[in-house]
Amino acid sequence: MPRSLSVQTEDELGGALSVLTLQRRDHHRLDLLLERVANTTGSQRQDALTALCRLVFPHAFAEEAVLWPLVRRTLPDGPALTLRVEQEHQEINELFAELERTDPDSPQHRRLFERIAQLLRQDARDEEDLLLPKLQEALDPRALRRAGLLWSALRYTAPTRPHPTVSRRPPGNALAALPLTGLDRARDRLDQAARRAPASLAAGCRNTSHVLASVAGAVEHLPLLRRGEHSTTRAGTSERFRKGMS
Repeated sequence: MPRSLSVQTEDELGGALSVLTLQRRDHHRLDLLLERVANTTGSQRQDALTALCRLVFPHAFAEEAVLWPLVRRTLPDGPALTLRVEQEHQEINELFAELERTDPDSPQHRRLFERIAQLLRQDARDEEDLLLPKLQEALDPRALRRAGLLWSALRYTAPTRPHPTVSRRPPGNALAALPLTGLDRARDRLDQAARRAPASLAAGCRNTSHVLASVAGAVEHLPLLRRGEHSTTRAGTSERFRKGMS
């Protein structure tokens, strides 16, 4: 019976550079950031949300571009396991996109975030308790460290915002990475500057961020960026959204 990553030592996971260790480390940071968002208000909450996005979306991109293809090649039930996670990622992207369009001080914003937090925690548990322990049984520590190096390289050069129309699989997500990463990270800096700048400068930062958001929206709707996606990735996301918010 595979053991959950949560109860294993770093050595058991393959060392500090193993993709399993890196995944668990991000999941720990995720828990801390979710608590920060839930327990702060105003600009502090917005800063925590930005930090959360800069963790969640690069992490998911590296999984979808490196780790889940490896799982599909390695495990007999890999396609089914990764499809379930990709469907969770799709719903999280859709909810975060809705969150961006919602007044940060509204009750709806809080309800959306509570649903997002629930999904993110479930996603982490699914990975640590089921999917990744199976991969651990199939690969030796050296292979896990190789995967960790590639995962890390992509994680630090990945988009930091939700892009629900982009494929959750290569080649679409890989093609999206270069343009969307630059746009997302520029918007992160502008939005953070707007919360700290004098009113005369803050308006300019926000306007520029909105322009970049429009550009990103146009880019992510390019047909090439949907290539490779499984036909059922988006199936039922609207229904799951309604159930989660009810």
